Amino acid sequence: MLDRECRRSTGISVRIFAGALTIGKFHVGLQAKSRIVQTKFTKETYLYWYELMLLLRRFEEKAGQLYGMQKIRGFCHLYIGQEAIAAGAMTATKANDKFITAYRDHALAIAKGIPAKACMAELFGKATGCSKGKGGSMHFFSKEHNFYGGHGIVGGQIGVGAGLAFAERYKETDNVILCFFGDGAARQGVLHETFNMAMLWKLPVVFICENNMYAMGTSVERTSNVLDIYKLADAYEMPGDSIDGMKAEEVHIGIERAVRRAREGEGPTLLEIKTYRYKGHSMSDPAKYRTKEEVEEYKERDPISQVLKTIRDNKFASDEEIEAIDNRVKEQVDEAVQFAEESPWPEEDEVYKDVYVQEDYPFIID
Repeated sequence: MLDRECRRSTGISVRIFAGALTIGKFHVGLQAKSRIVQTKFTKETYLYWYELMLLLRRFEEKAGQLYGMQKIRGFCHLYIGQEAIAAGAMTATKANDKFITAYRDHALAIAKGIPAKACMAELFGKATGCSKGKGGSMHFFSKEHNFYGGHGIVGGQIGVGAGLAFAERYKETDNVILCFFGDGAARQGVLHETFNMAMLWKLPVVFICENNMYAMGTSVERTSNVLDIYKLADAYEMPGDSIDGMKAEEVHIGIERAVRRAREGEGPTLLEIKTYRYKGHSMSDPAKYRTKEEVEEYKERDPISQVLKTIRDNKFASDEEIEAIDNRVKEQVDEAVQFAEESPWPEEDEVYKDVYVQEDYPFIID
């Protein structure tokens, strides 16, 4: 029977038994250094999900507010409404598993362990950001936390995700890659080339289509004859499944099954996780292509509200404990904003750094 203890970088003591997880002095911060998949969801799991999802929601809300104040500029794509995917993915994977995603990347980066301070600083373009202020909203990155982007090219991360999986197989690890992309990226040719190679080589990758129903402002119905995206896997004899992305439990179960299959050497899986973004495609999108009634319908299934209801119904936490979580999250976001405000801008010579691996590359000129 598995029995091991690990510690988060925030000081959380985590004791793990086969099929069960107990967290002492629960507090969301950096992700656990080790994690085991659960099949039965405990009080601690629901509290973890609630605090993580609330942090992601409040971070994104604050980012939207700061964008309106022109503290944050350029592109900015918010994850509001999709938080259950990040939460379920975290409890279904290990810390050494790698995530790679598209430009709607803030929430997955924070979930994977990049500090909210470093993420907010990156949005501000500050030197203390997770990409040294040179990536901005769409290009979060942290090798330390096994988060490999943040990619601005639609579908570009799909091939890279398979490449990461190939590296893990080559190094004979048991790590799995979670490769996230949107429904719009499912129309890119790279997806089909990658699916073919990933199945041929049985790569340890889970392809996750976060289907929020709209590719920018264009509905799935207007872009594809195949409305159930998971069926694209059939052409490659790849397992595929459709998952309710508004429920953290369903996300966990679906990802856990696919990750286990990959870890056992059986190759990739395509998961279509059906979710919804409450905001427009980006901060410049008024989202006039959908009705207010449609948005409100999805808000009635809000993933955070569902988890909170389970916590209350099962008396997993008192009103005072829930309020303490809310206050802790607010404080963390406020501290992230202050950190970003007070951080320095990158030095001018940073423009020449991190471009080439070879430090003395001879063709850089002033």
